[in-house]
Amino acid sequence: MRKTNWVLKLMMSGTLALSPALMHAMTAAPVPDTEQLVRSVRHELVMLPFYGVFDNLSCRVDGNTVTLLGEVTRPTLKSSAARVVERIPGVAKVTNQIEVLPLSSSDDRIRLAVLRAVYCQPALQRYSMGALPSIHIVVKNGNVSLEGVVSNETDKNLAYLYANGVPGVFSLTNNLRVG
Repeated sequence: MRKTNWVLKLMMSGTLALSPALMHAMTAAPVPDTEQLVRSVRHELVMLPFYGVFDNLSCRVDGNTVTLLGEVTRPTLKSSAARVVERIPGVAKVTNQIEVLPLSSSDDRIRLAVLRAVYCQPALQRYSMGALPSIHIVVKNGNVSLEGVVSNETDKNLAYLYANGVPGVFSLTNNLRVG
């Protein structure tokens, strides 16, 4: 901040002349650190009104460019995610790579069956509490992926075991993280 003030004083006195573009770059708001920007993006994503247990959203931050990743069941959720992230201070560019899952009554049936199989178990019911459950169930063409965070390795394995018992599931990927 000191160097900027010194340069601005020189400019005001007429000793130093800078182009308007350089002047704007010097007085523009600083780019927030990556960790803070990731927290802001995650907060905005989980606050989306139609973000639910059957959607999975994540992001990658590179400087002031945010790349949105994941899968959603509604096309409007994809566009809403990009729109709210664009408004975050410090974000210059948003690349939206969120995949909209295909409409399928078979996938819908599998989603509900996996939801019941996982969240109706006494050992895993605590993960269904709150506005947004921590275990997300992504189904695409009969292939199921469990996403999210659980407390321990046992819960991760139990979720996989119960979801694997659902009829009609072609494959099951357990991407749950212990944290």
